[in-house]
Amino acid sequence: MALTLAEANRMLQAAIAQAETLNIKLSVAVVDAGGHLMAFNRMEGANWITATVAQGKAVAVTGFGRPSGMLQADSPVIQAVIAAQGGRMLPARGGVPVIRNGELLGAVAGSGGTGEQDEECAQAGVATL
Repeated sequence: MALTLAEANRMLQAAIAQAETLNIKLSVAVVDAGGHLMAFNRMEGANWITATVAQGKAVAVTGFGRPSGMLQADSPVIQAVIAAQGGRMLPARGGVPVIRNGELLGAVAGSGGTGEQDEECAQAGVATL
């Protein structure tokens, strides 16, 4: 079973709502299991680079099947995979997997706060499922 657009949008809105409660400006990306963008928003005032970072974190989650903050950025294997994927992946805290019935369906990731805040917002998104 794949993520639906309605689910992706619901997770996106919940992540943004959490960012508002934390008083941070965030970009949020939701990707499917293949790392393809399904939903995205950049809050007013969020730095432009957060758009790229949020997407990179989400892609890293789906590529490795675990939260982006658990990836060891200095690992030669991680670096080789990132290079092979054209640099699309970003191994930094803030992205979490979307899992249903034991199956990886995609990921939600944020960028704009601290890594902890980004991850908290992403988790708020996943919690809507």
